[in-house]
Amino acid sequence: MRTTELVDGFRHSASYVNAHRGKTFVVMLGGEALAQPQFKAIINDIALLHSLGIKIVLVHGARPQIDEALARYSLTPEYYNGVRITDEDTFKLIKQVVGALQLDITARLSMSLSNTPMQGAQINVVSGNFVIAQPLGVEDGVDYSLSGRVRRIDSQGLKRQLDSGGIVLLGPVAASVTGESFNLTAEEVATQIAVKLKADKMIGFSAHKGIMDEHGEVLAELMPTDAQSILNNLPEQAPLCLGTKAFLQASIDACRNGVSRCHFVSYLDDGALLQELFSRDGIGTQIVTESAERLRRASIKDIGGILDLIRPLEEKGILVRRSREQLEVEIEQFMLIERDSLVIGCAAFYPFEEDNAGEFACLVVHPEYRDADRGSLLLKNIISQASVRGYSRLFALTTRSIHWFLEHGFKIVEVDELPGTKKQLYNYQRKSKILALDL
Repeated sequence: MRTTELVDGFRHSASYVNAHRGKTFVVMLGGEALAQPQFKAIINDIALLHSLGIKIVLVHGARPQIDEALARYSLTPEYYNGVRITDEDTFKLIKQVVGALQLDITARLSMSLSNTPMQGAQINVVSGNFVIAQPLGVEDGVDYSLSGRVRRIDSQGLKRQLDSGGIVLLGPVAASVTGESFNLTAEEVATQIAVKLKADKMIGFSAHKGIMDEHGEVLAELMPTDAQSILNNLPEQAPLCLGTKAFLQASIDACRNGVSRCHFVSYLDDGALLQELFSRDGIGTQIVTESAERLRRASIKDIGGILDLIRPLEEKGILVRRSREQLEVEIEQFMLIERDSLVIGCAAFYPFEEDNAGEFACLVVHPEYRDADRGSLLLKNIISQASVRGYSRLFALTTRSIHWFLEHGFKIVEVDELPGTKKQLYNYQRKSKILALDL
């Protein structure tokens, strides 16, 4: 009997539920996202994260709502170096807009009607003076007036609220030690909170699925340096709104200051937040301090993952069957590629010291990950190992991947050219092709 998609989905996401439980996420919900019909579904998904034991600080923006309110009152927004100048009249409207949005979000998080995703949720939403502001002051003779920046974060106070099971909700207005209030950017608030809390993730929303390459494809993963290069080279008319650009810069800053992963997801795609967090490949873009994939030597704890990877090919007769016991003995010969605790590629390197040669064997890449040349990465690593040992030749046996090896510089040779001990084990019934690479 075939399992349903629901069962498959639960099983697939279980490892992520366990991995995320107890972790701290800072979610930045920009004003652009709040203005979308999808806003309610996003709040429901945030509530679901909370129900799974994730500690959440939700920071909301209000940029488009503020601009709309200023237009209604015929007030022209002023900027200098991309920063809003906040005079008294502007700030009165900003406080009204931000206060109304905060109440709307709180109301949504408080909903617990039957037949809704938040049935029985009973979430405590906490807001307060966890962010202390200070004025931006004067720059080049321009007074920013009531525009400010973050002075400090009450991280201990935030942790107490999160540990007690509440969602902390904060906006882009904060008080100062002098009793004044200042207009901040939500991106700076989210970044500073994420850094001070040592958050596990910072998450933001965009009209796009993520950051796109020149072909319009989503870039699944970016290091901070690469993300900064993309941001610096964006044309003036790039199809990214001001809020998205601001969050991209915030993600870069957060990663450079200790937040290991920042995620971009679409506020237009239903369930994008959940797909990003609970599926192996996600749906958006991650800015990361280290890659989600890594190449490393296998250890005894990896045997189950390697067996899961190679068994389908053994059953088809493409690979010679290896028992668990044999793998335990040979495990130190294996290199593997791991992605989020899943073994997605492996290869073995068997030395033949007496013949000054090595064997490249058991190359397998998970079917869903064969489009990024991971096999070449494993081969390159094993060539390096053979070279360090001073070997003159690397050989491989295959029944199906002859052209792949030829494309990587191997040539077909005869059985007699195998190392002596390997030649004695050659299975003439399999008729494997023998390929060699001179180092």
